[in-house]
Amino acid sequence: MSEHLLVFPERDTADEVAAELSEEGFTGVRVVREALAGEDDSEAHEWAVHVVEEMVADESGPVEGGLRDRFQALAEEHGGWYDPEPTPRVL
Repeated sequence: MSEHLLVFPERDTADEVAAELSEEGFTGVRVVREALAGEDDSEAHEWAVHVVEEMVADESGPVEGGLRDRFQALAEEHGGWYDPEPTPRVL
């Protein structure tokens, strides 16, 4: 199993990216509100797309590396950032 988190400042962007990934065939895609470290103000929370890919058996293999590269590029393309080792907290 492989987990990924793409973080965006706006919910609309997160929803758009989640829809795009779902259309590509990813099934474990959800939008969550992500509290960043040290931020107490709920207005400062960002929106994240949490992706769980069950079909990745080797997290150090080429498939995982390809997913990380893909999600990194997708996050940057939409003005966000990519967390390769997520620990999402749903708010």
